[in-house]
Amino acid sequence: MKNMKLIITLMVAALVASCGFDARAELSEAEAREYVKRGVLVIDVRTVEEFKAKSLTNVVNIPLAEVKDRFPQVVTNKSDVVLLHCRTGRRSGVAESELRALGYTNVFNIGSFEKAQKILGESKK
Repeated sequence: MKNMKLIITLMVAALVASCGFDARAELSEAEAREYVKRGVLVIDVRTVEEFKAKSLTNVVNIPLAEVKDRFPQVVTNKSDVVLLHCRTGRRSGVAESELRALGYTNVFNIGSFEKAQKILGESKK
C-alpha cells in the first residue's frame, strides 16, 4: 500500500511537470508602478543594438543571450524585485523563466517596450 501511494505521488508529480506548470507570478501595472517608485531595477533584455536605438531612462540592458551569465553579477540577492521588459514581452518572459529556474523569486516580466514606457511614466519618443 505504501508503494502504491508513492507510485501515485510520483505519477502526479510527473503529470504536473509535463503539463508545463509555471510558477511565474502575475504583476499588475499598478504594482509595477509602485515598485518603480521604490527604485527597483528594471532590465531591458533586448539586444545591445535595439537598446542603443531606443531605450528608457534608468534601465539596464542585459540581452537575453547574456542573462544567465550577467544577471547574477548585477543582482546578487535572489529575492530582490526586478522588472524585465523587451520589445514585445516574449524575450522578457523567457528571461523570467530562466531566472526563476536559477532561484530568483521576484523577477517579473512587465512586457513590451511600450508597456514598460507607460509603467515608468515616460512619454513616447
